[in-house]
Amino acid sequence: MASAAVTGGSVAAAYWSQDAAELARELASSAAGLSAGEAAARLRRLDGHGIRDASRLSAARLLLRQLQSPLVLILIVAALLSLFVHEWVDAAIVLAIVLGSVLLGFLQEYRASAAIAGLRQRLALTVHVRRDGVVCTVPAASVVPGDVVLLAAGNLVPGDGVILAARDFLVTEASLTGESFPAEKRPGVMPADTPLAGRSNAVFLGTSVRSGTAEVLIVRTGRDTVFGAIASGLAVNAPETDFARGVRQFGYLLVRVMLGMVVFVLAANQWLGRPVLESLLFAMALAVGMSPELLPAIVSVTLSRGARQMAGRGVIVARLEAIENLGSMDILCTDKTGTLTLGVVALDAAVDPAGAAAPSVLQYAWLNAALETGIENPLDAAIVAAGERAGLATTGYRKIDEIPYDFMRKRLTIVVAADADPATHLLITKGAFDNVLATCTTLTQGDAEVALDAPRRVALEAFFKRRGEEGYRVLAVAVRRVPARERYTIEDETGLNLAGFLLFQDPAKTTTAKTIRDLAALGIRTKIITGDNRHVAAHLGASIGFDPGAMLTGAEIAAMKDEALWHRAGATDLFVEVDPQQKERIVRALQRMGHSVGYMGDGVNDAPALHAADVGISVDKAVDVARESADVVLLEPDLDVLRQGVEDGRRTFANTLKYISITTSANFGNMVSMALATPLLPFLPLAAKQILLNNFLSDVPSVFISTDNVDARQLLKPQRWRVAEVQRFMLVFGLLSTVFDLATFGLLLGWFEAGQPVFQTAWFVVSLLTELVVVLVLRTQGPALRSRPSRLLCGATAAVGVLALAVPWLGPAASVFGFVPLPLPLAGAIIGIVVAYILSTELAKAWFFRHTGD
Repeated sequence: MASAAVTGGSVAAAYWSQDAAELARELASSAAGLSAGEAAARLRRLDGHGIRDASRLSAARLLLRQLQSPLVLILIVAALLSLFVHEWVDAAIVLAIVLGSVLLGFLQEYRASAAIAGLRQRLALTVHVRRDGVVCTVPAASVVPGDVVLLAAGNLVPGDGVILAARDFLVTEASLTGESFPAEKRPGVMPADTPLAGRSNAVFLGTSVRSGTAEVLIVRTGRDTVFGAIASGLAVNAPETDFARGVRQFGYLLVRVMLGMVVFVLAANQWLGRPVLESLLFAMALAVGMSPELLPAIVSVTLSRGARQMAGRGVIVARLEAIENLGSMDILCTDKTGTLTLGVVALDAAVDPAGAAAPSVLQYAWLNAALETGIENPLDAAIVAAGERAGLATTGYRKIDEIPYDFMRKRLTIVVAADADPATHLLITKGAFDNVLATCTTLTQGDAEVALDAPRRVALEAFFKRRGEEGYRVLAVAVRRVPARERYTIEDETGLNLAGFLLFQDPAKTTTAKTIRDLAALGIRTKIITGDNRHVAAHLGASIGFDPGAMLTGAEIAAMKDEALWHRAGATDLFVEVDPQQKERIVRALQRMGHSVGYMGDGVNDAPALHAADVGISVDKAVDVARESADVVLLEPDLDVLRQGVEDGRRTFANTLKYISITTSANFGNMVSMALATPLLPFLPLAAKQILLNNFLSDVPSVFISTDNVDARQLLKPQRWRVAEVQRFMLVFGLLSTVFDLATFGLLLGWFEAGQPVFQTAWFVVSLLTELVVVLVLRTQGPALRSRPSRLLCGATAAVGVLALAVPWLGPAASVFGFVPLPLPLAGAIIGIVVAYILSTELAKAWFFRHTGD
């Protein structure tokens, strides 16, 4: 069969209108799936066809991206102009600096992108497929048309396909249809004109399994899927983060400043009658010198290094921009199980309605948990473990049907037939106390069933509350025997008999209270959002230092208007008995009041809130849909690991902002100095090639800012990009630099009577040295001598500083750039100017941070 057919290319567009067996033949597949060799061959033919493949940057594309920078293009134009007028040396120098900048940026970004690709590979989703007739686990990205995939609750669907077999199979298709309620899927054939939402025999990439199990024949993958077509057709990018928006806005500010400066310099030079080409090259160099041209590379390097450090501590960053969001987070919403608690749920007792031990209740619960095929959860695991310890087995029972769990009913029903009584079936319902009680009309009292009247309901509610306040999570178990039939629905969950209760314990970790205090010290307030009942949540909250009175229930939230929730959410610590949509609503209410919200969850019901949060956090063992929705994945469900991740995020953000603030202020000061000096001097203060060399050398140590240490005080509060603050920083320290530059000009002309070569050489050295030392001074908000820079940053700065001092005496290399040896008194004066600049910057720094509130 042609390769197009076996990769889904020639399958009918309306494949849901074909018989599954016919589709399998067209795809050269069968119920036993593909052979491993054939699957590998198809994957090779589909290489690069995935939705994400197009966004991956190869080495060539990364290099091309460096050349597409407007600043690089300006330099290339300058070199071409020099070539046009036969200024070969100037052209060669400019091109050499362009090449050096491009290679420096490329190498840093390439290393960063390779590191992030490696981290993301650790988060790659897997899926169960049938290959050579045997079920095996493969990466979801390796699924090809013709594969038979086995899906269960929590899985993401890896491609578009048709249902071969299904059992209580519900799929959430909100990402494609906008419908929040899950759709039931079953085998069959649908008309060719059936709309997407009505194709009950098909599943689609980008959707997730809510409950049940199914076998699916994959028909299309990657960009051939419905989801792929939508992704390819949209010319929109991912939502812009606060950090990206701040960089963009600051870029606009730089462009305005550059344009004004360039126009001023060009006009002044023309008024003075200087050569047009020389003036144009100078203006272009001035524009380039004003810009932090290595910003994309520095940001990539700093974020990727932060991601690698976080990975070493058990925090995997799925999206680099999440590091900034993690650092700016001021509220953390989390479920309690496994993060605040030990996560080892244990069944403490199975009791009858009177509270006495009841082996029959354990038997019912065991059958319900052992035979259900829906969402895996720790409560069922605890029941199965307790049943195995008690020697229970499903022998003598046969499963007839299942009414899956959902977050509205909050209960699950299994229907079984006993071999000893095939004429009747037993419905066994297990779930939340209120929801199961609502289906009951009688309860077990000794060996009899008695009416569940109002006084007995009051007594049961008192039992439930008492046990909840003791820290137990209580589930109810109810049963009903009915005449045998094939299918059962939700309507059959009526007239049940309350058999008893299951009591579970999951105590708080001993470290939880301290970790929450540590997060509070970082400016992060923790809130619990759980589907558990109010009594258990209040018990846990009190044990870890929360105010049990600061509580909202799901029923109270449902009755609130959005405006009321906006104001109540911030003051509430415990949100209890909530459903998945309410979790998302709580997150959005907190965001509406200006908070940066992190949400930590690992279940199917957490996906909407994970999507809505500023930073979604999940754990390595979470269901597929939760992991895929998360920005950050913890290898261990531990809040202390997250605390370390927050500190790493803030450290990374601080270093990125450090580069932007220091570099732009230093460049701004130097460029203002040159712009002011241009009309006052009989020659240009620096030649274009000297400006470019200065800019390139001063950027070299900045590559190592990602390794720098950060003040402890900067880790103690959420950080956000504030353009106005960076602008003030640039103006204050840039203009301080300009004052020293102008004083240097006066000294060179008035005292040393320097000509053009000496003037340009001396000011090149002063300018480069001040740009280098200011990094070491302004990298900390406190006194520079009390904060140690990283070894790499210090070493690189020292090396370039030595080179700056040696430049005038480098012989032929110096003369190429127009440098000459300096008189020793002038060299000594340069050192004095740099020392005075350091002291003045320290004083200005103390004043600046005192007046900005830091």
